[in-house]
Amino acid sequence: MGDPRPEKVAVVDEVKQKFAEADGAMLTEYRGLDVQAMAELRRALRDAGGEYKIYKNTLVRLAARDAGLDLDDLLTGPTAIAFVGEQADGTAGDVAAVAKALKEFAKTNDALVIKGGLLADQLLSADELKALAELPSRDVLLAMLAGAFQAPMAKFAGLLAAVPRDFAYGLAALIEKGGGPDAAAAPDAAAVEATEDSGEATAAEATEVAEAAEETEVADATEETQETEASADAGDDSGDAGEEQEA
Repeated sequence: MGDPRPEKVAVVDEVKQKFAEADGAMLTEYRGLDVQAMAELRRALRDAGGEYKIYKNTLVRLAARDAGLDLDDLLTGPTAIAFVGEQADGTAGDVAAVAKALKEFAKTNDALVIKGGLLADQLLSADELKALAELPSRDVLLAMLAGAFQAPMAKFAGLLAAVPRDFAYGLAALIEKGGGPDAAAAPDAAAVEATEDSGEATAAEATEVAEAAEETEVADATEETQETEASADAGDDSGDAGEEQEA
């Protein structure tokens, strides 16, 4: 048997490289699809991030064996493979989106048959591929994952913010009731003002008492002086009366 032709070797190498670089590969049978339907399917898969390629089964079988993959049961009839890998802009392919595009197209085109495929190195049946098509798209899954991580972090941040706030509220309430550690050192402002007002009132009252006492003493002294002078005058009058009687 002679050596394989270079073009066949090139195709086998191409398919093997695509299997190695792909995130997933889905094998379909396309018998009965016309040119227009094939163009529509290629466009739908391309929009989903897939590349739809047709190779001879014998060459795909050789490439799969070289890559350590067993796809013999899927390589029957006219076979086309939807490869899902890194996009031209560098973003990862969306296996679920490509599987969904195949499933949606098969609903209106009976000629397209999903036979099975690969997810990384894991062999998938046709039913498993259809189940994969029911998953949310990659962007939706990433958004859900981000939300799942964000929610606990937001709650944690809320707890961290609540600790000093609640502590401050609790300490203020404790001090207001007079039970805080600084209650004696830092009395209530109203109490301080009341004490100051009371002190001022007490001082004023003391001043009033002193002034009243002083006035009382002056009045008493004046009254005593007046009484003394009155007694002296009465004595003088008595003396004069006696002298008149003797005379």
